Amino acid sequence: MVRSEAKNVDGYLTEVPEERRDALARLRRLCRAELKGFGEVMAYGMPAYERDGTAEIAFASQKQYISFYLMRGDVREEFAERLAGQDMGKGCLRFRKPENIDFDLVRDLLRATAARPGEIC
Repeated sequence: MVRSEAKNVDGYLTEVPEERRDALARLRRLCRAELKGFGEVMAYGMPAYERDGTAEIAFASQKQYISFYLMRGDVREEFAERLAGQDMGKGCLRFRKPENIDFDLVRDLLRATAARPGEIC
C-alpha cells in the first residue's frame, strides 16, 4: 500500500486490502486497549499512538507485509529473547501473513511501552 492519505484510522482501515483488514483492526483494538493515555493519530500515512506528542507505536499495511513499529529501544532490549525469532528491522516487526501475527507478543510489547516513558529511537 502506498502512503495513505486517510484523515483517520477508520478511513485507513477501509483502504487496506480486505484480507488484512481483520488483523489490522485487531492490532488497533489491542493498541487502544493497552495504550491508556496515548492518542491515536495518523502519522506518516499510518495509524500511530503517541504520548505527549511523540509516536511510540504504529502499524501499517505494506506491499509485502504488515508492519508493527516499536519505536522504543528499551522495550526492544527488554524483549530481545522473544523478538529473536521474528522478522524484524531496527524498530519494525514484519508479518508476511496476517495469520502469523503473534498477538500475545504484540500485547506484551504494548503493555511494556505503556508502563513507563522511554527514549524514542
